[in-house]
Amino acid sequence: MSALPLRRPSATTEEHPSAPPGGLAAPALLAQLSARFAATAADHDHSGAFPRENFDALQAHGLIGLVAPAAYGGGGATLATARRVIAAVSRGEPATALILTMTYLQHHALTRGDSRWPPHLRERVARDAVEHGALINALRVEPALGSPARGGLPATVARRDADGWKIDGHKLYTTGIEGLSWLAVWARTDEPAPRTGVFLVPRQAPGVRVIASWDHLGLRASGSHEVVFENVAVGADHAVDLRAPADWAPDAGSQTDIDAHATQQAWMTVLLGTLYNGVATAARDWLAGFLNERAPGSLGAPLASLPRVQEHVGEIEALLRTNRVLLDDATAAVDDGQAQPAADSGLLKYTVTGNAVRAVELALQLSGNHGLTRHNPLERHYRDVLCSRIHTPQNDAILVAAGKRALLPSGGAA
Repeated sequence: MSALPLRRPSATTEEHPSAPPGGLAAPALLAQLSARFAATAADHDHSGAFPRENFDALQAHGLIGLVAPAAYGGGGATLATARRVIAAVSRGEPATALILTMTYLQHHALTRGDSRWPPHLRERVARDAVEHGALINALRVEPALGSPARGGLPATVARRDADGWKIDGHKLYTTGIEGLSWLAVWARTDEPAPRTGVFLVPRQAPGVRVIASWDHLGLRASGSHEVVFENVAVGADHAVDLRAPADWAPDAGSQTDIDAHATQQAWMTVLLGTLYNGVATAARDWLAGFLNERAPGSLGAPLASLPRVQEHVGEIEALLRTNRVLLDDATAAVDDGQAQPAADSGLLKYTVTGNAVRAVELALQLSGNHGLTRHNPLERHYRDVLCSRIHTPQNDAILVAAGKRALLPSGGAA
């Protein structure tokens, strides 16, 4: 009996088959948007242009304000709902999904129990997203500091004056800067005992200058350029969260603060993991079509009929299913209000992104030169999925934290 050919997965298959049929994140709408974004993804990858029309479409369907607090007109979405949107968008055009993810994370932070933002600014940012599709992202990485997660004081400085604050500094990797309306800038004060924290800066404030330096291997349309702040003035109340540096430690503050930080980390790792799993899923979808359509004359049948090919595609399916199960589990825990240890969120990111990279590598092995040509999307999926490794926390920090917890559970020294 001959082996059955592999079937191309349905374009409407999503990570959550039990998704509700209606609402802002209805599966039919998400499948439509995914296909629409995929149709122009290669053009955005080639040009590096900001995918403005994608965000116009998202706003038209109320999806930019999906996670914003309901009290301010937003959708107040759960992590499960936000994840369905990111899964669909990333299968179409992952740079759009990355920019949207960063906005969702900032909007979720507005709902946190430990939020110190003035209520009127929380409302302004949320309503701006709901009514105008305004995007927001955190600007943290600097040329000398690197990632703040590694420690150290930022070189970006805020000076107090009679009217508020004046900010000077230089940020790297400001994802989505061409389309952002709000910048959550990580800086330190010039006080004798500096405080560090977030300053809310309007994108169009005088003195905000973009250096168009982003020319990356993958996620090219994310527009993650450099930004320079030169004597940028903001009101006194725009110092939305200033603390002593030690108070920013994940284990600092009350238990409410610690749990809120852990939940925010879980949102980040789940949405980023979903994004890169979406890229790998798109690669699997293309591969399935290719293997069913490619029928070498020497074989006289599609490549999909070969047991060896089916075995390797089965390995891809195992990797993607593992990702779905892990992401499902973490999502359900967060939405049920269960605190997620930071180390567990790190291991989730490590496993899911590693599986996504491996799945696309297997697809390249099976497709050969066809997968590496720019005429097909697989090489783009590979470049995009490799970007998963650079997000905080990086693999070395994840594994050291997990190893320390296993070897020194009491937190003592060796």
